[in-house]
Amino acid sequence: PTVPTRLLAQNNPNPFNPSTLISYTVPAKGYVTLKVYNVNGQEVATLFEGESPAGTFNFTFNANGLSSGVYFYRLTGSGFDETRKMVLLK
Repeated sequence: PTVPTRLLAQNNPNPFNPSTLISYTVPAKGYVTLKVYNVNGQEVATLFEGESPAGTFNFTFNANGLSSGVYFYRLTGSGFDETRKMVLLK
């Protein structure tokens, strides 16, 4: 099977306050991490880390306690590494 070119979907809604939905697809079973970083590259949240079956998954990111601004969420796994931008507006 062909691997979709985009595994990490754009969060919705974007901009968001205080929570947003992040969806991603894992093409094959394996170790996956989904993390959120601030503009300085500091990790602010780990949404998922561990073995994942193949499939599509949804995570709600709640940004309570974080300041307004641009954040990046990054999906990494076997053979893929994707980052997208999201905006928290309070």
